[in-house]
Amino acid sequence: MFDWDTIDTVLLDMDGTLLDLHFDNHFWLTLVPQQLSLQRGISPQAAQNLVELAYKKVHGTLDWYCLDYWQQELGLDILTLHYSIAERIQLRQDSMPFLQALGDANKKRILFTNAHPKSLNLKLEHTELASGLDAILSSHESGYPKEHPEFWRHGFEKFNLDPARCLFIDDSEVILAASRRAGVGHQLGIMNPDSKKPNQVFTDFPAIDDYHLLLLDLHST
Repeated sequence: MFDWDTIDTVLLDMDGTLLDLHFDNHFWLTLVPQQLSLQRGISPQAAQNLVELAYKKVHGTLDWYCLDYWQQELGLDILTLHYSIAERIQLRQDSMPFLQALGDANKKRILFTNAHPKSLNLKLEHTELASGLDAILSSHESGYPKEHPEFWRHGFEKFNLDPARCLFIDDSEVILAASRRAGVGHQLGIMNPDSKKPNQVFTDFPAIDDYHLLLLDLHST
């Protein structure tokens, strides 16, 4: 799928790419509306409508990914709710073998995530993900989400990267496109970000549903 001799660095999304997105989908689409319904004494459907409207208002912005923003906007203790279901945080079963293979092939492994630092820290606490990474960048450090070109400029400068020799892996076609516009040389989509949902279809980028498909080529580099 890739000529690994042309790739020095692999930039990796976290949620849905290295971790099972089921945790986040359950949290934001089920638990938050449930808690809002209880707190405000409104029907589950009314709470669902309220959060969907709130989500749409800031989708694709840094606020969309900010736990502090949602705590203030919804009046819920978002971080405590995260911890209440922390046992649902799971690595994809193929993530660590892939990260290990990248390390063995002398490829730098950098996490490029929109996750808020508080959410990021919780997920690193509950998984072995950090042991498979060389560096981490949260979009909240750059001040821009991955959808914005300034995020990429910040990341390239921070890690002294040649974007043309980077591979970026993400479960969002929109963000893959943003990386391509920023000059990243290679992209790969993840078709099965949530283990409880059907595979998604990518139209503009190569995509896989199992990192083991890449291991043979990696081991031969």
